[in-house]
Amino acid sequence: MEPQLSHRLTDSVATVVIRHPAKRNAMTAEMWRALPPLLDALARDPGVRALVLTGEGGTFCAGADISTLRGSPTLAPGLAVAAEEALAAFPKPTVAAVRGHCVGGGAQLAAACDLRLAEDGALFGVTPAKLGIVYPASSTRRLVALVGPATAKYLLFTAELIDAGRALRTGLVDEVLPEGGLEDRVAELARVLVSRSLLTQAAAKEFANGRTDRDAHWAGQARGSGDTAEGVAAFLERRQPRFTWSVSTSG
Repeated sequence: MEPQLSHRLTDSVATVVIRHPAKRNAMTAEMWRALPPLLDALARDPGVRALVLTGEGGTFCAGADISTLRGSPTLAPGLAVAAEEALAAFPKPTVAAVRGHCVGGGAQLAAACDLRLAEDGALFGVTPAKLGIVYPASSTRRLVALVGPATAKYLLFTAELIDAGRALRTGLVDEVLPEGGLEDRVAELARVLVSRSLLTQAAAKEFANGRTDRDAHWAGQARGSGDTAEGVAAFLERRQPRFTWSVSTSG
């Protein structure tokens, strides 16, 4: 199978799959380049209300496929950062579903997601120290925000792998599921996410990511959306709300 990113849409959830089984789903230069435009298209699709990122088979992503960057190894960090930033800026909830190795650029992608769920047995590592690569400042800040400076330094200085239990304790992942339980739990969480107000989620995502100067913008979106009225009505009528605000209509 050729290295590629594939995606499918089921019940308003877009699932993006990293496929490069010959190299534990390592990302080629072409795959790094393909991710930002794919995310842009999914962001503009009103039928997409949440996104799951995962790897084919029993592993998430073993990082960058260095063999495809042999002539220009310094290209890898720039391509990875562009993909990471596109994922972090995706305006809808994102979930990384992790099995097996989540290493290097794979850990970068997982960290850029809003939530991370891992199967027991998953291994995590941030490994630029093995290659003499300077880890980008934006990626370092994101890692520190997740796990704190001490754990971030441990991961970056040693390039050692940590197991899912330690990843959970340090905040690198949000939940660890027993073997065989990841798919069902991710599907359950995705159903919850798409049932909630995307308006609330999009605003909260901006604020949590440090964009705190848009209160007026989001107040205007709320007034024109109908989501607040629908949420209150559904609560009083004891029914599930039907939220309609979407990124494509936000202006």
